[in-house]
Amino acid sequence: MKIALLCRNAGLYSHERLLEAARNRGHEIEAINHIRCYLDIASHRPEVHYQGRTLEGFDAVIPRIGASVTFFGTAVVRQFEMMGVYSVNESVGISRSRDKLRSLQLLSRKGIGLPVTVFAHKTSNAEDLLNIIGGAPVVIKLLEGTQGIGVVLGETPRAAESIIQAFGGVNTNILVQEFVKEAKGEDIRCLVIGDKVVAAMMRRGKEGDFRSNLHRGGSAKQIKITPQERATAVGSARAMGLNVCGVDLLRSNHGPVVMEVNSSPGLEGIEKATGIDVADMIIEFIEKNAKPGKTKTRGKG
Repeated sequence: MKIALLCRNAGLYSHERLLEAARNRGHEIEAINHIRCYLDIASHRPEVHYQGRTLEGFDAVIPRIGASVTFFGTAVVRQFEMMGVYSVNESVGISRSRDKLRSLQLLSRKGIGLPVTVFAHKTSNAEDLLNIIGGAPVVIKLLEGTQGIGVVLGETPRAAESIIQAFGGVNTNILVQEFVKEAKGEDIRCLVIGDKVVAAMMRRGKEGDFRSNLHRGGSAKQIKITPQERATAVGSARAMGLNVCGVDLLRSNHGPVVMEVNSSPGLEGIEKATGIDVADMIIEFIEKNAKPGKTKTRGKG
């Protein structure tokens, strides 16, 4: 097979592993910087141009689209879909997962467990907002934040109101969520491929930080998840329309609740914590599923 890995930095651990896994399984794979592509939007023959040539003959693409370039990155993925190339994660699924509000609404509609969440733009009445959630402590998130950036804990009503009003002062959209105390600063990352959780790890934030992101100095270890947690992770991936993703869960008193669904999950933390060759499993999934024109979104917006 001929595979395109859409990424901006081929030297990252996750991308090196995917390149290595594909080549070890006998495939031709090329890393393509998607933000340097040109899209020829022709009615009868859409094309992608890159470094002075037309990209042709690809059987599949693996989108590794950074959050800051979601709009253009998904346009490139959509162009490949229009050309009949199989995409591991389709453009619509990536867009859904990147929109924090939309993703939570979709998960809610499917009955997936979520923390109590309020979305707001105007934050002049912070007290009323906190009453909806049930009071402090609360977690306040910028919709555009990634890797724990733009996520703040309001430990007391006064602190929470001040943070909410400060975010409101910069004219931005925010999510305010209940703080799940019983999770004790730990969350679970489930790596889903197809309809299976192939690996799971428990992440804990560094001392004094309630955020468990590994990018922010957290630690991780392999964990055995419950059937309910497994069903929640798979159901979340299905709700987003993603074949490969990371689903972040918290263990609450009323069962697992989903914090986020990541369409380009990092592989380093979970492979090192579990010893599982996730990159190889992704390539194997492509081998079983990639067929010309096999895309739900071909010709759709």
